[in-house]
Amino acid sequence: MLFLLIVSVLVLSAFVIVLPPLWRKQPLADSDLDQRNVAIAQQRLAELKEQLEAGALSQALYDEQLAELELALSDDLDIVSQVKATSSSGRWMAAVLILAIPVLAGSLYWTLGDYQSLTQQGQTAATPQPTPELEQMKAMVTGLAERLKQQPDDAVGWTMLGRSYKYLEQYAKAADAFGHAYKLIGDQPEIMLLYADMLAFANDEQMAGKPEQLVFKALALEPDNMTGLWLGGMAKAQTGEFVAAMALWKKLEALLPPGSESQQEIQGLLAKLATQIPEGTVMPEAKPASAASIEIQVSLTPELQKLANPDDTVFVYAQALSGAKMPLAIVRKQVSELPLMVSLTDAMAMMPAMKLSNFEQVKLLARISKSGDAMQHPGDLIGMIEQVALTDKSLKHIIINSQIK
Repeated sequence: MLFLLIVSVLVLSAFVIVLPPLWRKQPLADSDLDQRNVAIAQQRLAELKEQLEAGALSQALYDEQLAELELALSDDLDIVSQVKATSSSGRWMAAVLILAIPVLAGSLYWTLGDYQSLTQQGQTAATPQPTPELEQMKAMVTGLAERLKQQPDDAVGWTMLGRSYKYLEQYAKAADAFGHAYKLIGDQPEIMLLYADMLAFANDEQMAGKPEQLVFKALALEPDNMTGLWLGGMAKAQTGEFVAAMALWKKLEALLPPGSESQQEIQGLLAKLATQIPEGTVMPEAKPASAASIEIQVSLTPELQKLANPDDTVFVYAQALSGAKMPLAIVRKQVSELPLMVSLTDAMAMMPAMKLSNFEQVKLLARISKSGDAMQHPGDLIGMIEQVALTDKSLKHIIINSQIK
């Protein structure tokens, strides 16, 4: 009796919801394909913003991937469903439903129903069906993969494809895509760490081999990269080097926002890691980084003096030997001051993670810019020292002796 009462209430509730719209004259709804495409694009945009704020995505890559997303959305919105509206009344359908639903439901249950099944427990849940948004995203990813077969030199496209496969948890395909991007972009820490992470995921989260090599190569370029510190600590912990793992994760702990969920997670891992280290083991103390400095003397060869004007700009700067070409420290002078003495220090760094003391060796350059632009152009005069150790405190001599063609 209780069952029949519950069924009756549910049927009446369904009628209350379904019948009023049918009783009114109402046009059919247009296709919602465009809304789905917009929803998917909004979801991807939110992910890109999160990655940019977290430092996992550079501004340049963010802008390029945003442009790619806008282009893809524009193409999708060109597909418009051709559904004609109708103003026919649904009252006849309402009358049919009122009579047909109870009769049909009662007949079927009388024939096929089983009251005893109401008490059965542990029935198997239905397998969830893929959502339209997920299917649409898979279609977009497939389209991107096909396009990259025709345009294999698109580094941004390979990066976007790798991130998409990562979101879909297709880690082997993501690793392959990031591998293509790495070949095109080179030693950029962000790409190296994404590639290493997906290689590890595709191999049961094991960091040994190429993933570990990529991680520590990236850390050599960006010692304070939080993703690199996390993966580096994981790699050391997996090989039983618990002291080294603890050193990396302690550094990561100090970089995370105090009291944040991420910092609390790292602190929990450090506590577990401490139980793996034998008593009496001497832990290495973190030494404060000394402010690095390089003393440089710059002069212009007599043969090129006639090509420079006294008010031309002279840039004296240091670069990493590989990876990003952003100056680690830079000084701006004028030709009229040559020959001159300058001192490059950490205080002249453009980014905290890109400063002299984070590198063991650097490249020194002095360039006369006719335009005053920090970017080099044909016609600029230049001199350089290809490799200098930060531990070498002797005076460095740079002679500007060549012209950029």
